[in-house]
Amino acid sequence: MPGTGTDNPNTGPCDDDSVTVDERVLLRWSESLAGIARTGLSFTDNQYERERFEEILAVAADIRIASGSSFDRETLVDEWMKIVGTGVAGYVTPKVAVGAVVGNENGEILLIKRADSGIWLYPTGWADVGYSAAEVAVKEVREETGIDCEVVRLIAVFDGLRLGFSRIPLYSLVFHCRANGGRLQPHPLECADAGWFSEDDLPQPLANPHQWAAHAFEAIRGNHVDVLYDEPRVRPWSGPVSG
Repeated sequence: MPGTGTDNPNTGPCDDDSVTVDERVLLRWSESLAGIARTGLSFTDNQYERERFEEILAVAADIRIASGSSFDRETLVDEWMKIVGTGVAGYVTPKVAVGAVVGNENGEILLIKRADSGIWLYPTGWADVGYSAAEVAVKEVREETGIDCEVVRLIAVFDGLRLGFSRIPLYSLVFHCRANGGRLQPHPLECADAGWFSEDDLPQPLANPHQWAAHAFEAIRGNHVDVLYDEPRVRPWSGPVSG
């Protein structure tokens, strides 16, 4: 589970030398190694160093395959090499998504049924260049649902790989928002459906509600909530993935 800066449930399992490895851990290791190698390739012209970084990419590909990827090593390495940049532009960082927990005067939450997966979740989308994170939240809600809203505050920062809801490096910024107009009209390409739901009548299948739902409804009810975030681990690479 994400933390609020007041506890650290991940320290216990890291106190010994045991390693819990599942597909999510392997995926995180693979993406991390691939990111290190691609960043290294973007900053060096030394042929010896480039060969070592390319070898790391091959190891990362093998780990990715062990995590359940259907691609072969050569294909994965080729795809990674295609997106190697130069200098600062090539420094590999997580992508950024922005989500909006929108509440109405009845204490209900606005959810969409994603057209690609059929899973319900609050409106969310990639951060756009030229927009602030809060502006993206407002834009995504309007585009995906037809509802106008105002941003109240940031309530969560999630690591998608760590929590298992993304297979690419991803940080998700989630804002509490308040509906203030518009008409419910799901986007025909992005949403199979959309609607307002109370806490005791949430639709299924719902994406990882244990990670955010209770927190979201506390904010919607007007109660103070801390910003959820993933607690730092004493040993990030050998500890279990939370969530």
